[in-house]
Amino acid sequence: MTDTGAVAGSRLTDRISLGVLASFVPRDAVDEAIEAIEATGKGARRSDATIPPHVVAYFVMALALFADDDYEAVARRLAGTLDDLDVTSPAWEPTSGGLTRARQRLGAAPLAELFSQVAAPVADLDTVGAFLGPWRLMSIDGLAWDAPASKDNIAAFGLPAGRDDAPGVLPKVRAVTVSECASHAVVLAALGPAGGTKVASEQALARSLYPRLESDWLLLADRNFYSWADWCTAADTGAALLWRVKATLRLPPLTALPDGSYLTVLINPTITGKARDALLTAARAGTPLDPAKARYARLVEYDVPDREGDGKHEVIALITTILDPREATATALAGGYQHRWEQETGN
Repeated sequence: MTDTGAVAGSRLTDRISLGVLASFVPRDAVDEAIEAIEATGKGARRSDATIPPHVVAYFVMALALFADDDYEAVARRLAGTLDDLDVTSPAWEPTSGGLTRARQRLGAAPLAELFSQVAAPVADLDTVGAFLGPWRLMSIDGLAWDAPASKDNIAAFGLPAGRDDAPGVLPKVRAVTVSECASHAVVLAALGPAGGTKVASEQALARSLYPRLESDWLLLADRNFYSWADWCTAADTGAALLWRVKATLRLPPLTALPDGSYLTVLINPTITGKARDALLTAARAGTPLDPAKARYARLVEYDVPDREGDGKHEVIALITTILDPREATATALAGGYQHRWEQETGN
């Protein structure tokens, strides 16, 4: 380390990355997250004065920026760039063992709290593909990855079914995230096990995120996410929805609209027989519906004739809470939905 505090041989881009991290995640937010967890009695103990909890929090975030570097290299970059983190000495040289113990003391809870405080959309009105009309394009999707085979990870996330005794098998983590399409910024996230006896499905994890949607979002979702209850929960937040649905979903046509879409009605699947028929009759007459029993929606159907692979000539069916085509035409909605694949790319 040089006498200026910079790591010898460090790249300018590395220092810029850490500077952006410190700017985007301010010290006050880190302290508030740690204090909020400490108030529950589950916070980091401050017995190690050399590596305070807020420094460990920045260190964990820096590990994601420099995934190819070892603990000590990342720590030196951090100490050389973030001079305002109250590190005890400008010649701070922590060991891998000390950093490991510091991470264990901090735990996961303060990082989860910090994420909930600072994660937010970052695109502005000039960002290409960020908005459709007044709505910010957001997408929900899932992913999974392997975790180190520690006892704690195996207990928390389980091993893939049928491979418990296989050599080298790893526990698998599942995540469902809500991300901003234009920037790929993850705004909401839920984690759960993807193996073992208590597998968390994408749909189950998503249910913890729907109540936190914002009213100025247009949430895009693939066909695996739709259910009556989940649609209602998400729509009741005031957010606009544009979800792909499976071909097996019954969507009776009510009114053809000038842009090629049509109004339809979603009916609570627990309602059948004559009660369902009565709701259909009321919907065709344009009568206000009890939202616990049925809700109006709008269907947009299209295909992508030049799409390669199994999806060629496949009809894509989208339902939306935006009922008036003057607010968003079928063409605009179909064009907006393609941004959902931006999240898959980001994941």
